[in-house]
Amino acid sequence: MRIGLFTDTYPPFVNGVSTSILVLENALRKLGHEVYIVTVNPENMHYDFESDSRIIRLPGIPIGIYDYRLTGIYPIKAINKIKEWDLDIIHSHTEFGVGTFARIMAKQLDIPIVHTYHTMYEDYVHYITKGYFDNASKKAVEYLTKFFCDKTVTELIVPTKKTYDLFKEKYEYDRDIHIVPTGIEVERFFNENNDQSVTEKLRKKFKIGKNDFIVLFVGRLASEKNIPFLIENQVELIKKNKKCKLLIIGDGPDKTSFEKLAKKLGISDNVIFTGKVPLDEVNKYYQLGSVFVTASKTETQGLTLLEAMSASIPVVALDDEAFEDAVIDKLNGFLFHDAKEYQQDIIKLMTDKKCYEQMCRQARINAEAHSSKYYAEKVLDVYYKALGGEPSGQREKRTFSSRMKNVIKKGFHD
Repeated sequence: MRIGLFTDTYPPFVNGVSTSILVLENALRKLGHEVYIVTVNPENMHYDFESDSRIIRLPGIPIGIYDYRLTGIYPIKAINKIKEWDLDIIHSHTEFGVGTFARIMAKQLDIPIVHTYHTMYEDYVHYITKGYFDNASKKAVEYLTKFFCDKTVTELIVPTKKTYDLFKEKYEYDRDIHIVPTGIEVERFFNENNDQSVTEKLRKKFKIGKNDFIVLFVGRLASEKNIPFLIENQVELIKKNKKCKLLIIGDGPDKTSFEKLAKKLGISDNVIFTGKVPLDEVNKYYQLGSVFVTASKTETQGLTLLEAMSASIPVVALDDEAFEDAVIDKLNGFLFHDAKEYQQDIIKLMTDKKCYEQMCRQARINAEAHSSKYYAEKVLDVYYKALGGEPSGQREKRTFSSRMKNVIKKGFHD
């Protein structure tokens, strides 16, 4: 099958959506499919054609939110190249810019479009409104989300039941929704697949002792991630164990304020900021962790949890629907409700060796259920439904290539 992935974030951008798309792309190719990418040029306002014309980067204007750029909805120079790809299906991963272009191309080429809803936009409105007109802005976001995910796509994918409930209960979405948790390349994070000499070099770089207990966070350093909660609770954890350190991997707009908070609390020596880490190297940094933590309330899934679990690291996460598929309370980690529970859970893992080792083993076992191959196969099932689930009148009008007819006859798992 010839698949077009349309996205406004893709490597070298480092974030959860970018990671999920790269994982899907690689997994689909391993299953024998041809994958093409339409995304944004992260550096300038020029078109860029890469990797034997399998990647098109469109000119994009910075919008002031992280590194995101907004493209035009009809970049003419890209259209002929996309037509040459002879796509069987388009899979969009954004509602705006590149996502709008994806919908236009699907209509022009008369092919189905599948869409994955990655981001709970209502949680990010404050970056644009700066606190003004929040309610009106959230209503606008709700309207636009319902429009882009209902009227303009053939099938909709969401990563978790939390997102499913948003559409069904709040947005009153009355069409089918496919819950497909994003997979990861679990093998990259396995301890045995990472060079321990590299781990030792990182330990020396960040002054981490062999007996230090490392509370690990990986992600964007921004207010919605609730990182001050982790830093403030570190004060009490240090009282229990002076060798307990908080390792914060990533960068973002609030990094400086978080560093100032650690200094103000007098715990700078026990709170380590690595700064931005390249996507293809982040697996090496997980090897430093003892336990992975998150207090974020804005995730749709939380891929970093799965990455940590693949590295045999138990998780202590805020009790949120976004994490329930990954974290099984008291089996591969803990789900907490408040600061007291958070501290108790970390202390339990620090002091109960048997419990800790059991959770490390279970984390690895559960992570393997989220492999990239399984993820790609589930997405292919949705592609199949999109291709075969059209109204009969439309299906009769469509002219499938002989290649596509064979795919539909045989199924995608041959």
